[in-house]
Amino acid sequence: MDQPVRWTVRVSKDTDVAVRMFLAQRGMKKGDLAKFIEEAVRWRVLDQTVGETKARNTKVPVADIEAAINEALHTVRAERFAAQR
Repeated sequence: MDQPVRWTVRVSKDTDVAVRMFLAQRGMKKGDLAKFIEEAVRWRVLDQTVGETKARNTKVPVADIEAAINEALHTVRAERFAAQR
């Protein structure tokens, strides 16, 4: 983790107990709470972003989306393979 930032958050007592029990059942310790929260936040941000992207593209034809994906893959693969040579 680069340059950690301290957050002060409030959660319900039930949430606190549930998360700590969840971590304890998996052999995690108190210090693992920050890692767990960071991972959960990252997943939630990703989930929200994917949902917004899907909603924004509902009227875009599937063929157009697949063509854009294929073009991006082609570009990335060409750059990666060129760098490996």
